[in-house]
Amino acid sequence: MSELATQILVEVEPDYRADESDPGQSRYVFSYTVTVHNRSTREIQLLSRYWKITQGNGKVQEVRGNGVVGKQPAIAAGHSFRYTSRAVLASPVGVMQGSYGCTDLASQEAFEVTIAPFRLATPNQVH
Repeated sequence: MSELATQILVEVEPDYRADESDPGQSRYVFSYTVTVHNRSTREIQLLSRYWKITQGNGKVQEVRGNGVVGKQPAIAAGHSFRYTSRAVLASPVGVMQGSYGCTDLASQEAFEVTIAPFRLATPNQVH
C-alpha cells in the first residue's frame, strides 16, 4: 500500500431502507453514506470503485466502475467528499468491502484505497 493511501480514511454509514424493501419478495434495500477523508497534503482524485458484496445466502456480487455516483471527484488536501448510494440484496444481511482507485493529481501516481468490510443488516439481525 502506498504511503498516500494510508492517509485516506473511508467511513461508511449503512442504513436499511424498509420503505423500499419487500421481504416477501426477498428484496432488501440498503443505503450507505460514504465519507472519504483526504488527510494527506496532496490533492487526489477518485477515479474508480470496486465493491465485493457477500449476501447472507452466500451469493457474492462484484461491482466495478468509474467514479462514484456518476462523479470522479477531486478531493483537496485536508478535505472530504461524501456521497450516498444503494445496494439491493436478496437476503436480510450482507457484507460489503472494496477499494477506490485514486491518483495523486500533482504526480499522476495511481494508488488504491482499501474500504474495510461493513455490515448491511435489517434491524434485529443476530448474525
